[in-house]
Amino acid sequence: MKIVVIGGTGLIGSKLVTKLGEHGHEAVAASPNTGVNTLTGEGLAEVLAGASTVIDVSNSPSFERAAVMEFFTTSTRNLLAAESAAGVGHHVALSVVGTERLPENGYFAAKIAQEQLIEKSSIPFSLVHATQFFEFIRGIADQSTIDGKVHIAPVLFQPMAGDDVAQAVGRVAVGAPLNGRVEVGGPEQFRMDEFFREALAAWGDPREVVTDPQAQYFGSVPSERTLVPGEGATLGQIRYRDWLSQNAAGK
Repeated sequence: MKIVVIGGTGLIGSKLVTKLGEHGHEAVAASPNTGVNTLTGEGLAEVLAGASTVIDVSNSPSFERAAVMEFFTTSTRNLLAAESAAGVGHHVALSVVGTERLPENGYFAAKIAQEQLIEKSSIPFSLVHATQFFEFIRGIADQSTIDGKVHIAPVLFQPMAGDDVAQAVGRVAVGAPLNGRVEVGGPEQFRMDEFFREALAAWGDPREVVTDPQAQYFGSVPSERTLVPGEGATLGQIRYRDWLSQNAAGK
């Protein structure tokens, strides 16, 4: 089947295109780099011609509250309209575990708005809610650094490898539409502060990790279970220590 991957040249999208191609599907990467712009609608009709499924793993270039809301609502409206015109039968979107538990967070609010547009459209859909990716762990530590110390809340944390995210999304995409959501997470659950303490030690990073119940996560303070999936979630196979040993850039 022809599967168009919106955001197909990014971290998860490029993995998806590769994995779907290995399973015999015609996987097409669609992004501004390939002449497809969901914000303007440029190239959408052409790339969606003959597609049976669309996977949206695109991301906003800005996380500023108004900008991220504009990106996800405008691009999703344009994409759904183009899919309807092209006769696409399955819309798959990658979202975030905990969106509804942290609605005051600008990014999460934008993802909620995106999901609502998808749910209200006439196109059968599947939503995949994933936990944080290993690939972004170092960036979180840097963003959480205050006066040379990394401030992390002692809440539950269950990150996963980008490869496991792509595998989960791909599996959903080639199946029947769920008209609902699934949650995916990493194989191990941690206390977030303890995870970062061990991670920085593994990187050889001398920064102290401070356990701070008021520490923010992308602008909001998470509660105990904000960032972890519920019962019945699909769990990835790759553990952080194993991923780190294979990905020197993670250090």
